[in-house]
Amino acid sequence: MEMVLDVYKRPFDSKFPVVCMDESPKQLIGETRVPITASPGHSAKYDYEYKRCGVCNIFMACEPLAGNRMVKITERRTKRDWAHFLEKIAAQYENAEKIILVMDNLNTHTPGSFYETFQPEKAKALWNRFEFVYTPKHGSWLNMAEIELNVLTGQCLNRRIDNIEDVRVETSAWQKFRNNKNAKVNWQFTAKDARTKLKRLYPTLES
Repeated sequence: MEMVLDVYKRPFDSKFPVVCMDESPKQLIGETRVPITASPGHSAKYDYEYKRCGVCNIFMACEPLAGNRMVKITERRTKRDWAHFLEKIAAQYENAEKIILVMDNLNTHTPGSFYETFQPEKAKALWNRFEFVYTPKHGSWLNMAEIELNVLTGQCLNRRIDNIEDVRVETSAWQKFRNNKNAKVNWQFTAKDARTKLKRLYPTLES
């Protein structure tokens, strides 16, 4: 936890950008009856019944100090999907010497995923672009990309969408809108705060 918090204290440096990455499923939901549109004095009405149309995956990467984020929608969240998303992140920061990537420690989030996706030379080159910083178990709240995912859901995806292409269109428009606003995350929690507020997580040492 403190390692992640120390990373968040670093000043902005375009050569060593701090990027947070997370992913989340999105259930595709369809209507069973045609909704009644809103009219003067009456709100729109939707039937409580719905049909399941599958699931897609949302990859989110954000650079909190720069106010940038990148969203990619995939049908699955396999090792190959993750590796291709990191390839996209690396291309976004082609002038960076090293990309500091904060993420959780899912079994797909490993350098081995590069080797299962690309030829060894490309896999090693891509691996070298990143420095991985993992959030601790049960510590996903430390990942600022989770904040961006919550904003995305609240502003864009908190409704029934029945196909992956519409999700892609909607998230692309949201990404452009939020990047144009240069929206940043004002992170305030520090290691000092953790030692005060989360004392139960620290061992008690007797002198």
